[in-house]
Amino acid sequence: MTLSFLPINANEMRSRGWDRVDFVYICGDAYVDHPSFGMAIITRLLEAHGYRIGIIAQPDWRDSRSVSVFGEPRLGFLVSSGNMDSMVNHYTVAHKKRHADAYSPGGKIGLRPDRACIVYGNLIRQTYKHTPIILGGIEASLRRLAHYDYWSDKLKRSVLLDSGADIISYGMGERSIIEIADALASGLSVQDLSFIPGTVYRTRSLDHLPDDAIRLPSFESLQKDKLEYARSFQMQYNNLDPFSAHILAEEYPHSVFVVQNPPSKPLSTRQMDEVYALPYERTYHPSYEAAGGIPAIKEVKFSLISNRGCIGECSFCALNFHQGRIIQSRSHESILAEAERITQDPNFKGYIHDVGGPTANFRIPACSKQTRHGACVGKRCLSPKPCTSLRVTHKDYLELLHKLRELPKVKKVYIRSGLRFDYIMLDRDKSFMHELVEHHVSGQLKVAPEHVSDTVLKIMGKPPHSVYEHFSNEYTRLNKQLGKKQYLVAYLMSSHPGSTLDEAIELAEFVRDMGYNPEQVQDFYPTPSTISTCIYYTGVDPRTMKSVYTAKTTHEKAMQRALIQYRDPKNRDLVREALEKAGRTDLIGYEKKCLVKPKANDVNQRKRRKNGRHSSRKSRKTSR
Repeated sequence: MTLSFLPINANEMRSRGWDRVDFVYICGDAYVDHPSFGMAIITRLLEAHGYRIGIIAQPDWRDSRSVSVFGEPRLGFLVSSGNMDSMVNHYTVAHKKRHADAYSPGGKIGLRPDRACIVYGNLIRQTYKHTPIILGGIEASLRRLAHYDYWSDKLKRSVLLDSGADIISYGMGERSIIEIADALASGLSVQDLSFIPGTVYRTRSLDHLPDDAIRLPSFESLQKDKLEYARSFQMQYNNLDPFSAHILAEEYPHSVFVVQNPPSKPLSTRQMDEVYALPYERTYHPSYEAAGGIPAIKEVKFSLISNRGCIGECSFCALNFHQGRIIQSRSHESILAEAERITQDPNFKGYIHDVGGPTANFRIPACSKQTRHGACVGKRCLSPKPCTSLRVTHKDYLELLHKLRELPKVKKVYIRSGLRFDYIMLDRDKSFMHELVEHHVSGQLKVAPEHVSDTVLKIMGKPPHSVYEHFSNEYTRLNKQLGKKQYLVAYLMSSHPGSTLDEAIELAEFVRDMGYNPEQVQDFYPTPSTISTCIYYTGVDPRTMKSVYTAKTTHEKAMQRALIQYRDPKNRDLVREALEKAGRTDLIGYEKKCLVKPKANDVNQRKRRKNGRHSSRKSRKTSR
């Protein structure tokens, strides 16, 4: 029995003197009480507000009794798939089953169902017909309205309808979950909770909505016309900012509406500090020790979360739908206090593995306007060109890193979260780049140029390739100046919308000129609620409604990926096929610029033709 963790069964509940819990939290992840896990933040926050929480981690979805460990909760069930979307957790982009689950004991696969939110919600409803069910987490958040589902290749309804749940707390749910809990505790019915920012609910009437609420195209119209979905998606994208967003309503058959309230306001620095000061155990529940623990803790145990939100707005990323564009940061004091706690861990070896967030070097809002009026609708801070109002500075981040390096027991402080190299290049003060290379790289620095074609990069929302080349040259120069041998590892993506075989070959030539075979290659994965996924499904960019080519067949996607990893012998046939199809046979041969050699039978035929010509000349000479 471990009273330091929240109870995971009825005996632990009773040992606390409780006869009932207020909320049961059901999750697709194993129970890890660390602030990198959404389950830990939400349950500890509710505990801090006086609520009694019981946790059922990875219940057996084939047995309805598995969700009845604590009986019926007083206020409701909280349901999350976990830190990852359950389908991404289970399947590769090629629809193949993954072999491990980092969020399960010993990495064991198969302890959560596909579409976990839907399965768990319906499992609860088998026994508890009227108990409120609140969905949260990344899976519910990104499926809160109609969405394209890559795994079934279909448009799906809001997860709220298919799960049997009552309400979704979307995005970073600290504000909304407390409002929901307090409203239920006050005696309000879950059906009355139509007023909470950061939530989605169902209703049969829109009479209560204000005049400026937006009616999205109906689900039936989205099913009939993909372009309607593109238009609907853009309406959603234009209403993601908590300061300017309108209420959105989406109609379904039989006069059912799913209504999305505007997002919750960002947390202040003080509020973020309070969240990260909660009494986390910072590890997995001891009941998993015999199975080998939870692998995912290794990546975060000695890491520090510094910020939230991202001004980058990469088209293939759902952060804008989940965390938003307004940067929220913890204070130095809060982060240093957590770092000092880390150094007391008996397994700490002196290395802080990361100080970051979605993007490590974003510590302040993009401009002063954002804190008063929110992020601009229809404009990006960094793409296609940096906004003239963009504030570019690493001063605060550098000061934080200095303080962390000076802590007793700390040998090194690394940065492993993503860095926006274009933002670094915009900073006129070059101190950060210098200190990054000198102090904060662990052998290799991973950055994400993603592609080299400016056509593709523009669709991705990434800077032109010339910016990456500038960064790469500066990184090389500084390493040489400082006498260090640290490598730059480029994350690259194949088959992103906009990439034809021509662009894929352009990327392959870049890889050739780098001189090594990249390991960090990702096929574009069409996950819910990203611009790139919308393009993949509809064939148009929702921002412009212009057509965009997208590789969709498994074979073409395989060719594009093979081109990036053309040095791998098993890819040679695909590479040759791609080059022939694109009319680039100049890259098949023995010259230095070539990507692949001719097929063996082609070589043999050439030799036979050559030998034939030689024999013919020899016979003519003999006949003379």
